[in-house]
Amino acid sequence: MRIRLIPSIPGYRTLDKYILGKFLRTYIFGILMMVIILVVFDYVEKVDDFTELKAPFKAVVFDYYMNFIPQFISQFSALFTFVAVIFFTSKMAMQTEIVAILSGGVSFRRFMWPYMMGAMLITALSLVLSLWIIPEGQKDSVEFQSKYLKKQQTLVYPDHVYRQIEDDTYAYVRGFSPGLQRVPFFAIERFDSAQLVETLDAANASFDVESQRWTAPRYMIYSRDENGTLCGKQYRNLDTLINLDVRELGDISGVVKTLTYEELNDFLAQQRSKGSDEVFLIEVERHARFSYPISTFILTIIGVALASRKVRGGMGMHIGIGIALCFSYLMLGRVSEQIAISGSIEPWIGVWLPNIVFALIAIIVYRKAPK
Repeated sequence: MRIRLIPSIPGYRTLDKYILGKFLRTYIFGILMMVIILVVFDYVEKVDDFTELKAPFKAVVFDYYMNFIPQFISQFSALFTFVAVIFFTSKMAMQTEIVAILSGGVSFRRFMWPYMMGAMLITALSLVLSLWIIPEGQKDSVEFQSKYLKKQQTLVYPDHVYRQIEDDTYAYVRGFSPGLQRVPFFAIERFDSAQLVETLDAANASFDVESQRWTAPRYMIYSRDENGTLCGKQYRNLDTLINLDVRELGDISGVVKTLTYEELNDFLAQQRSKGSDEVFLIEVERHARFSYPISTFILTIIGVALASRKVRGGMGMHIGIGIALCFSYLMLGRVSEQIAISGSIEPWIGVWLPNIVFALIAIIVYRKAPK
């Protein structure tokens, strides 16, 4: 005897294709329209820089905009999913399609299955973009912006940078020039029980990107003698490999955007071993690359549950509620992330807090959805 785990309902698979098709078409159309609008406005704003600094057309298209578009899609994908779900589901509700579907024997849980399929596809795309594709593209984008955008060219590295490179060893860098990969003054200080016992001072030190080594024509090493006095001795041709990358000399928030997930984990382990103050920022970035894509499922459930009920005010009411929830999600996310970066709360709490809050909202509205 054949046992059917799922009851046979006429039009069952057709219903899945119908809803999933509407879902993906509305999502793609909304993304494309917004991307076109943003690219046009961005180009109008930056066309003077492109022209004056003679940016090649190929570089503008492939190094800048082809990297700008995936970043925008990944960052706002969940919110566009939410708006898309609200839009076409409320339209189905106004045309009493949902009432007919539920009256035909389809449970609300089964009705949501194609929505979950669509959310799963969008989440998978967002994860691939945020973990690997976008960071690789950001490397070309950052280089392009530093060359052809005046606002980016005004960004400078801090004049004085002090970084821990080992348990009792610190590096001091003054006046780093990213273009020349050179610093006027470079020092390595070693401590013992909070007392300075040895220091290396070098002028006009350079950093080699390929070998990751610091070099200088002359340098001094000061160490304490038997009387505890620092005595110096001059040497030539410094060539040393230390646990200090030039990426640490600038704004770390910009650096982490260019790292793939594996590179980000390695960079986090390196900074954590040094006791760096930037550990919280890196952990926030690492969690955010998962939390935003995962929010697609939560916002999809909320969107379906809200928009599937026919209410007075029609589609406008649903869209208004949807926009209010979108802004609430964004605001809560930005605030909690900044608190986490400051170290006041655990990074994973700050990043996942909006998803936790909206997951509770999803449970409430799902239980109140029409059955």
